[in-house]
This record gives sequence, C-alpha cells and structure tokens, in this order.
Amino acid sequence: MLELFKAGGWLMLPLLGCSIIAIAIIAERFWSLQQRRIAPPELITQIWQWLQFKQIDQYRINSLQKNSPLGQILAAGLINRNSSREITKESIEDTGRHVTQLLERNLNTLGTIAAISPLIGLLGTVIGMIKVFAVITLEGVGNPETLAGGISEALLTTAAGLVVAIPSVIFYRYFRGKINQLVVSMEEQAMQLIEMLHGEREFDPDEARSQ
Repeated sequence: MLELFKAGGWLMLPLLGCSIIAIAIIAERFWSLQQRRIAPPELITQIWQWLQFKQIDQYRINSLQKNSPLGQILAAGLINRNSSREITKESIEDTGRHVTQLLERNLNTLGTIAAISPLIGLLGTVIGMIKVFAVITLEGVGNPETLAGGISEALLTTAAGLVVAIPSVIFYRYFRGKINQLVVSMEEQAMQLIEMLHGEREFDPDEARSQ
C-alpha cells in the first residue's frame, strides 16, 4: 500500500487528508444522529404528564432544553404555552430551524469531499499523462519504465479519488435522508404539543409511544 501511495504522486496526500476527514465525519454523524439522542419518543408523554399535574416550571424546562434537540423545540413551546397558538407555533418553528442546522453540521464538508475527490484524481490523471507525453517527446517510446511510471500515477490517483468519493456520496445521501426523517418526527411531536397546549384534541399517550 505504501508503494502504491508513493507511486500515485503528491496528489495522494490531499486525497489521504480527504479520506481521514470523511471517515471522522461519518463516524461522528452516526453517533450524533441516533433517534434516541435526537428525538426520544418518551418526551411528549412526559410533557403531557407534567401538564396534567401542573408541574411545568423553569427547572423542568431547562432540563428539557438540555435533553436533546427535540427537547429544545418542545421547551420553546412550553416557554410560550400561555401565548396564542400562532406565537407558540412561531417560537417552535424558529427553534426548529436552528436545530435542523445543527443536525446538518459537517454534512456540507462531506458533500464537498465527495465532489472534489474525483476532481483531484482527474488532476492526477492529467499530470500523469503530461509526464508520459513529456517522456515520449524527449526519449521516444523506447523507455517503457518511465512511461509506465506516468501511466501508473495517472491511474492510481483516479482510483484513489473514486475510492474516497463513492463512500462519501453514499453516506452524504444516507445522512440527508436520516435528517429528513428526524425532522418529520420532531415536527409531528411539536404539533402534538401545540394541540395539547391549545386543546384542539385530546392527547393519547399510547398513540404517541407508537410513533
């Protein structure tokens, strides 16, 4: 592997850096985007119990904010629970936008790596072919070892770029879909909170747990 890395030329260094960053982002996002860490399903039922027994206070709201991203959204609704439905909904939506941005943290970097890695590989291909033609110009086609070195550099950087880009694209798409699912789940629970606070329909804890 070390020999292949050396044969690929200096452009293998930025590709190695891209691969390390991509692996770190993928591992971090897998850890951070777990359902239980983002939108625990028991939160809305817990809030319903607090409302039933009139236990809402600043301490519980603060603990809810620290619980999870969904907790931050629901806490925003509880802070404005005595306001009109429109104000409550607006505060929830505003907090939801900030939470969504946090969920998308580092994804732009992963998408950038997926986009530039093949281009870096293509650049290596061009440089390698330039070397091949430079050798042909100076020495003709009688030195196969030198020609093979340029061709090898061209092919290795292209392959390395694709090896970095393909998993990056796959996981970028996967995390985008995962975030969309989490956002929909949080929106549903936020609407349930609004309905609880403004009495539009009776809250069913069993239905909430099943979602």
